[in-house]
Amino acid sequence: MTRITTIGFDADDTLWHNERFFRMTQDHFADLLADYTDRESLMARLLDAERRNLGQYGFGIKGFVLSMIETAIEVTDGRVPASVISELLSAGQEMLRHPIELLPNAEATIAALAPTHRLVLITKGDLLDQERKLAQSGLGEMFDAVEIVSDKTPVVYANIFARHGDGAEAALMVGNSMRSDVLPPILAGGWGVHVPFGMEWEIERAEAPVTHPRFRVLAHLGELPDLIGWIDGS
Repeated sequence: MTRITTIGFDADDTLWHNERFFRMTQDHFADLLADYTDRESLMARLLDAERRNLGQYGFGIKGFVLSMIETAIEVTDGRVPASVISELLSAGQEMLRHPIELLPNAEATIAALAPTHRLVLITKGDLLDQERKLAQSGLGEMFDAVEIVSDKTPVVYANIFARHGDGAEAALMVGNSMRSDVLPPILAGGWGVHVPFGMEWEIERAEAPVTHPRFRVLAHLGELPDLIGWIDGS
């Protein structure tokens, strides 16, 4: 078995909390529009808007806020009060200011692996927001490289692992998203390790490749060093 020389880490909901702030803002969004539609219908229309807008706005808070505003206009037939738009903009700004809260085992795991492997942070979303979160996390100096990408595809992973390592075959990616952090690196020839977070954005859901020899699931990030040790020792 090829030894792992490069490890890619997802950021949001792998190293620090993220999705719960989106859920809190969605709850506020539903309260603001409760007089116009029920929550279930509103969330379905918001998800549709997010899907439509990914190609234009990309991933992240700014695209999320624009999708909420678009949905608010749609469900009110263009009669959404300016005060609601203002509230949504304020909610987005609050999300962008929210302090970083590391997940359990994140710092210890990175510190344990940094001396022996090349570590690459691979995240998608708004450039400024992701840079802010990494700076606040205190983890930046332990990474050999940081890649903030518009999407995570097999080609993107193959290129990253070629630039920052010995190719995808000698690389492992770990994260909470099956769609973005597990399937594409496996298709690129590497390992895909899933660390479920418990909250999952509908757009990031995908079937697990349960029979693939380079797929693993961990209960928490603290189990990663042992997995790497097993792969490297095989």
